[in-house]
Amino acid sequence: MTQPGMTTMSKAMQDCVEACMSCHSVCEETMSSCMQMGGQAQMQIMRALMDCAETTRMCADMMMRRSPMSAEMCAMCAKACEMCAEACMSMPDDEQMMRCAEACRRCAEMCRTMAGATM
Repeated sequence: MTQPGMTTMSKAMQDCVEACMSCHSVCEETMSSCMQMGGQAQMQIMRALMDCAETTRMCADMMMRRSPMSAEMCAMCAKACEMCAEACMSMPDDEQMMRCAEACRRCAEMCRTMAGATM
């Protein structure tokens, strides 16, 4: 049941929210994997993972509540996701890192679309 004045989310927005939540989950899993690796996990990668996990969660939340700042948040989220993907690509032999990079790139693309930015 929708409240008066509330519109349903567009398919593009729903897809973007799902991409953000999926990316958030993969970043959290990847952080756990990095912690298990111990010394191999570089601080740059951990920072990128933390930034991306938090940004994607916040971005999804803002879209779901129809925040007037959603477009700006989507642009920031796309940037955080790209930075995280690049950081993960520094360990190309790690399957979890590559899975994370893929999720980040997909989320970045969807967020750029929602922000109205061009690639």
